Amino acid sequence: MLCDNPADLQLPPMLKIRQLFDIPPAIEPVPALEREFAALKDGLSLPPGAKVAVGVGSRGISNLATVVAGVVRCLRSLGADPFIIPAMGSHGGATAQGQIEVLGHRGVTEETCGAPIRATMEVVSLGETSCGIPLFVNRLAHEADGLVLINRIKPHTNFIGPTESGILKMMSIGLGNQAGAEYYHRLSLVRPQYDILSTAGREAMGRSRFLFGVALVENQNHQLCKLRLAGPERMEQVETELMGLARAILPRLPMEQVDLLIVEEMGKEISGMGIDPNVVGRDVAAYGARREIPKIARIHVRRLSAHTAGSAVGIGQADSTLHGLVNEIDQQATIINCLTACTPEAGMIPPTYDTDLDAVAAALMTIRPYTLEDLGIVYIKNTLELEELYVSHAYRAALAADPKIEIAPEPWALNFDQGMLRSPF
Repeated sequence: MLCDNPADLQLPPMLKIRQLFDIPPAIEPVPALEREFAALKDGLSLPPGAKVAVGVGSRGISNLATVVAGVVRCLRSLGADPFIIPAMGSHGGATAQGQIEVLGHRGVTEETCGAPIRATMEVVSLGETSCGIPLFVNRLAHEADGLVLINRIKPHTNFIGPTESGILKMMSIGLGNQAGAEYYHRLSLVRPQYDILSTAGREAMGRSRFLFGVALVENQNHQLCKLRLAGPERMEQVETELMGLARAILPRLPMEQVDLLIVEEMGKEISGMGIDPNVVGRDVAAYGARREIPKIARIHVRRLSAHTAGSAVGIGQADSTLHGLVNEIDQQATIINCLTACTPEAGMIPPTYDTDLDAVAAALMTIRPYTLEDLGIVYIKNTLELEELYVSHAYRAALAADPKIEIAPEPWALNFDQGMLRSPF
């Protein structure tokens, strides 16, 4: 034990704060989908009984099963015969059954969506792009008479560009299965990742039977606030427009400097890197984007989320964790995903402690000289839910001057029970 008694560890008083986001209103996904489809369907040419693959990824998305079921109904209204395929690179342990199980964790099943789910890790070559990038596509998607992709539009964890995480990325990495995902990530070590994925996605879309993409944006309350459909000729433009909205409403920390950030949970459904680099300013990937802010000296992560299915990709961004978290890691799934993305660093386990008390004590031993009055500690649930958080008293003056911050009048404290933090979340 580094610290036998909580009283021996001097910690600053804490505050509970609430960020007042400008939140776009939530939408009803089914009417929005039906309106978009009505404007698009006359341009679709499908023979009766056409087999249409509907690609769905591994991200946790609000109302995902409802949207997938709506797309299935829309396609059936044209006389098509849709089926669902995973479009998630190497996730699910890079096995067909594992990827079906990931969809099930997201609520996407044959029962909820009204269409069979088929999966394969086999890919077909579509040749090379004009600049020599090999193109891979899921065999089932290639053999289908049509292809539809459904994905959330959001800032990517590793690169910055007009399009980031969305339909184009799903077309390249998601449908590239492990073979494509591994190749594109390796290529990212020597070429800009945005250029690779946008080019590969654009040209693969043009060489496939891509019908349309369903682009989704979530507001800060994790509710769908925008849903757009676009065919291959407009998909990139629509995604670029929605990327601007998604970037503008991305929840962030309300400070630029943090001595210790405590993260209650991490997971793949929270961020592709478990802990979102857009929020914490860190990226362990060799090809990752470099962000100037925030500057966080130490990160302690307490547990894996309930829906990450043992994946601890991104744990390498933390400076400490608990034995309890490490014991829950699915090493095989984590290693496969890390190696496929050419980021073994993302799976490296940081110093591991029996208790939070030990971890916090160790963190405070390895930061700048500080006083209790200027020590900056922030405690969050995860990097997706940042409306409510807990901050040390050092931030009070700056936050009190911010009209978009509410500070609770009651004081709060970091309390430990047998060395483990009493979570407020």
